[in-house]
Amino acid sequence: MRDERFPSDAPKLDPIWMVIPTYNEADNVAVLTQRVLSALPSAHLVIVDDNSPDGTAEVVLKIAQEDNRVHLLFRPAKLGYASAVMTGLKFALSHGAQIEGYMDADLSHDPQALPSLLTAVQNGADIAIGSRYVAGGSAVGWLWRRKTFSQSANWLVRCLLRLPIRDSTSGFRLFCREALERLQLERLQVSGYAFQFVSAAMAIGEGLKVVEVPITFRERKFGRSKMSWRLIAEAVTVLFKIAWWRRTGHWLGTPVLKVGE
Repeated sequence: MRDERFPSDAPKLDPIWMVIPTYNEADNVAVLTQRVLSALPSAHLVIVDDNSPDGTAEVVLKIAQEDNRVHLLFRPAKLGYASAVMTGLKFALSHGAQIEGYMDADLSHDPQALPSLLTAVQNGADIAIGSRYVAGGSAVGWLWRRKTFSQSANWLVRCLLRLPIRDSTSGFRLFCREALERLQLERLQVSGYAFQFVSAAMAIGEGLKVVEVPITFRERKFGRSKMSWRLIAEAVTVLFKIAWWRRTGHWLGTPVLKVGE
């Protein structure tokens, strides 16, 4: 079972690596792995599991033993979504990845959209975001309350941070290597989904080219959502903090972002 020490036995110089954070996704991860590798046969998957009690890591380990495109990073405790994404991206970069990305493990992000995201990066985008809120995008299976909340949150982020991005909270993204190296996402110390809009704001602030690609987002069928009121509170706090810092012109120079500061 691999850990965060970044083992040296993974293949070098593979062009596309997808990071998938997992916590209690045993019912979804095998299907997702098969679908991603069918959509992008040359891709590698880095699955970062935070000691899921439902046996997610054991499912992934079995797959990894049979397919060297699948890599398990096992972490001994639940350390958070953003941390898992950055751990996986760092692993991919350390093994020569030229294009890296991340997506959810619950099958809400359709792997069939990956070729479109990849094409956007190959055509010059620094970052391609799978977007529910551009023409052709949609969210299926949501109650009206959740859809209204998501759309309102994106509107608020767009207005306060002055972002030309309609779905800055999307967790379905591809990056070129140079964009990740320039962003230095390890500066961020947010544990949850604020990571999405903060990293999007950083990208725009750094002058990177961000392209939104329409996707169909589907509500999960198995398992439970990881969203909580604590994560929502963190996101709101971070959003207003960054909005204030943008007004003073200081936030991009801040090496660390902590909710409590």
